Amino acid sequence: MRLVRLATLAVLPLTASLAACVSVTATNYADIPVRAAVGDFGEATLVNAEGRTVGRAILTQGPTGLLIRIEADGLTPGWHGAHIHATGQCAAPFTSAGAHINHGEPAAPHGLLNPRGPDDGDLPNVFADAGGRVRAEVFTTRARLAGEGPGQWLWDVDGSALVIHAAIDDHTSQPIGGAGARVICGVMAAG
Repeated sequence: MRLVRLATLAVLPLTASLAACVSVTATNYADIPVRAAVGDFGEATLVNAEGRTVGRAILTQGPTGLLIRIEADGLTPGWHGAHIHATGQCAAPFTSAGAHINHGEPAAPHGLLNPRGPDDGDLPNVFADAGGRVRAEVFTTRARLAGEGPGQWLWDVDGSALVIHAAIDDHTSQPIGGAGARVICGVMAAG
């Protein structure tokens, strides 16, 4: 497996890591799509509103979607909404991350339990234990690292961000299921 480290301060180019690891026989490199293969992964550094590193998210490309392992500390105990946002920026209070990735036409409403949803950025809630620690894996078919395939491409020109909210997401109400303030953010972008 190749590691593409995605962090708020340093981002390695996806094309450089692929060029170093992929055997190419074609002479026209422009004909080769930029993509992550099944099993490729990236790592986003998670920060809180004070800018302190509080964890990481490891994204692994699967054949039918994206597995996201979330390891974060410093949350209030209990359930927290987690979403993929459309812009790879994490300036507190993390509104710089924009809305959820949601590029369908027409855009789907929020909520994994919404009969007209979900939008592409919706993820299951994560649980923080009594010490405020989250250790979770979530899977989505609506996002991808690969340049082609199902779901929204997370490494587009402005990147994407993983955001954890202060409260639980009810998975139906608009626009974010009542999940409240954005308390943790991690940039997902290729540079």
